[in-house]
Amino acid sequence: MPSLPSGFHFFERGWLSSNSLLLQDGDQAVLFDTGYVTHSQQLLNLIHHRLGSQSLNEVINTHLHSDHCGGNALLQSHFPELKTSIPATQYTDVENWTPSALTYELTGQTCPSFVPSAGLKSGSTLSFCGTQWQVFASPGHDNDALIFFEPHFRILISADALWGNGMGVIFPEFLDGIGFENVSLTYDLIEFLQPAIVIPGHGPVFSDVFKALSAARKKLDTYQAEPVKHAIYAAKVLIKFKLMELHQVQAPEFCHWCSNSPLLMHIHRAFFESIPMSIWIQDLWQELAERKALEIRDGLIFNL
Repeated sequence: MPSLPSGFHFFERGWLSSNSLLLQDGDQAVLFDTGYVTHSQQLLNLIHHRLGSQSLNEVINTHLHSDHCGGNALLQSHFPELKTSIPATQYTDVENWTPSALTYELTGQTCPSFVPSAGLKSGSTLSFCGTQWQVFASPGHDNDALIFFEPHFRILISADALWGNGMGVIFPEFLDGIGFENVSLTYDLIEFLQPAIVIPGHGPVFSDVFKALSAARKKLDTYQAEPVKHAIYAAKVLIKFKLMELHQVQAPEFCHWCSNSPLLMHIHRAFFESIPMSIWIQDLWQELAERKALEIRDGLIFNL
């Protein structure tokens, strides 16, 4: 893994939670992204271990998917003066706490309500801990998402815009928005920035940006040519994510959840309506089992 400058503390999490980056100097401590709610206590422990008696001053969310902001509420309760900065385009939805607009109802995921302090806009610059961060819109995976570039160290916080291996679901494709085209534009932006180090939302820090972009563009081309493949991928991600949260669950109970998950229902109607919903769900389970992502045994489904 590439070395990060002094005061940069990278927390690589499991795939249920996003990674987090803590920046610290003698005066400030700022955290990018807070993971999923079920891992929020673990994040708080990591922060206390790094900061000791120093307070956390600010949380910055790259975007508001549940696995990136699920720890906000707990951190706000432990650090009463904490500033929480989010994409400005979603500020009103968070201020009024509208889960339907924030996709939590759509995906069947959990995110405790929190209070926003500031809205971040593309084109602005943030200064803290002796670093300057340029803010850029990064639509595609989430059309409200932001990425952050530090030009002195050439460090990019890419969140889910670019991983070292693989790519995130392009949710706007299922939400009547522009998805594939926006992902391509975001890749062009990252290539233009020429980062030396990329801190992704999931997976390890990496420096071979050309390799990551090449693999991601190849995957994007496949999904654009055959949207049904992206639909299958998205459905599997939603199922796997929920199973990571539950660890194990009775098969009938999980079938009921999958069959009533709004986004899974939408994907089924759009791409697989000729197959009964329950059969489609069980086919997806079987494919995940073949990939060793879950196990079905004695009427139970286990996360692997």
